[in-house]
Amino acid sequence: DLSTRAPLAPARDLLDAGAAVAIASNCNPGTSYTSAMSFCVATAVLQMHLSLAEAIRAAPRGGALALRRSDVGHLAVGARADLHVLDAPAAIHLAYRPGMPLTHQVWRAGVRQL
Repeated sequence: DLSTRAPLAPARDLLDAGAAVAIASNCNPGTSYTSAMSFCVATAVLQMHLSLAEAIRAAPRGGALALRRSDVGHLAVGARADLHVLDAPAAIHLAYRPGMPLTHQVWRAGVRQL
C-alpha cells in the first residue's frame, strides 16, 4: 500500500513455492493512489524480484487464478477475450516506462471499445 508504507508481499517467495501471484492496482482513495498497471508491473519487477514475463502474467492470469476463474486471464483458441493492445515497441516498456499511456486498443468480449 502506498500510503501505509506496509511492506510489499513476498511475491518471489510465493512464486517459488508454487503459489499463484496476482498483480493489480487496488486503486482506492485510502491506501493506493494508482490505477496504472504499468506502475504495478514495474513495482513487481523492480521491488518484488519478478521477471518481466512473470509480472506480465501475474496481472491477468494471476488475478483470474486468485479469483478461482480458470476461464479468463489467458489467451486460448475459443476462449472469451478481453484484450488490451499496447502501443509500445517491446513488452519491457511496461516496466521501463511506468505510468506512461500505452493503450492503443481495448477489446471487450471480442468487440473493440477503444
